[in-house]
Amino acid sequence: MVWRLECMSRRGFGGTALGTLVMPYCSGLGNLMFVFVLGMNHGPGKEVLVNSLVNNVTNLTLLLGLPAVFWGMTVVDRRCRQKKEAQSQRINRLSLLLTIAAVLFFSGAVWALSQDGILDFGDGLVLIGLFLFWQAFQVYDVLKTNLSQKQTLSLWLLLDFAILMIGAVGLYISIEWLVEWISSLKNGFISADQMGWLSGWLMVLPNALLALYYGWKRQADIVYSSQVGDGHICIPLCIGLSALFHSIKVPEFFSFALILLAISAVVHVLLIGFAGRLPRWIGGTLIIAYGVFVYQGLVA
Repeated sequence: MVWRLECMSRRGFGGTALGTLVMPYCSGLGNLMFVFVLGMNHGPGKEVLVNSLVNNVTNLTLLLGLPAVFWGMTVVDRRCRQKKEAQSQRINRLSLLLTIAAVLFFSGAVWALSQDGILDFGDGLVLIGLFLFWQAFQVYDVLKTNLSQKQTLSLWLLLDFAILMIGAVGLYISIEWLVEWISSLKNGFISADQMGWLSGWLMVLPNALLALYYGWKRQADIVYSSQVGDGHICIPLCIGLSALFHSIKVPEFFSFALILLAISAVVHVLLIGFAGRLPRWIGGTLIIAYGVFVYQGLVA
C-alpha cells in the first residue's frame, strides 16, 4: 500500500490531498467491510459504533503521539528560507486545520443525532450526506490545486484504484471469517462481547504503519492528514452506513469518547495553528490519554 501511495503522490496527489482523499480509503477499507459484513449478517450495530470510536480515538491520540515522541512532528518549519517551500507548508497547514476542524463538526453531528440514545435510518442518511459533501469539497480542492499548478491526473491512477479493489476483496473475505470466528467465542476477552474493540485495534494497524513510516520520513502533513482523514471514514461514514441496516444503541462510554475526540482535535488545531508542530511532550500526553480511554471503555 505504501508503494502505491508513493507512486500516487507523484501523479497529482501530494501532501494533504494524498492523506485526505486516498489514504483513508486504503486504511479504512477494513472498517467499511466490517460494516457491510455485520449489516448483511444482522450483526449488532453497537459493535460498529465501538469500532469507529476506537479507530478515531486511536488515530488522534496514540498514532499521532508516537511519531511526535520518536521523531517530532513539524508541519511548518520556521527556519525554512526557501520561499516556495515555506508557502507550500503554510498552505498544507491551512488544509490540515480545516481537516481537523471537520472532526469537531462530524463528532458534534453524531452527538446531536444520538441524544435519544439511538441512531436510526434517518440519522444514517444525514451522516452519509455530510461525508459525501465533505469529499466533494476535497475533490474540488485537489482539482483546483492541480489546475493552478498546471498538473494533470495520470491515467495510471486507474491501475492504482484497481489494485485497491483487489485488496478490498481480500479484506472482505478475511473480515467475514474474523466476524464468524469471534462470534463463535462466548468466554474470555477474545469473544463476541469485545468484537468492537478487537476489530477496531486490528483495523487500525494499517494506520499505524502509515503513521510510523511517514513520521520516519519527516512528512508530518501526511501523517496528520492520513490519520484524521481515516477518522472521517469511521465518523460519519461507517456509523451512517450501519444505521441504514438497523438502528444503533449508543454504548455507555460514547459521550466520554466523543469528549476526548473533541479535546484532542482542539489541541491539534491550536498547536498546528500557532506553533506549526506537535511537541514531543504533547505526544506523550496524548499516549497517556489513550490509556485512560482504554481503561474507561474496558475496565471502568
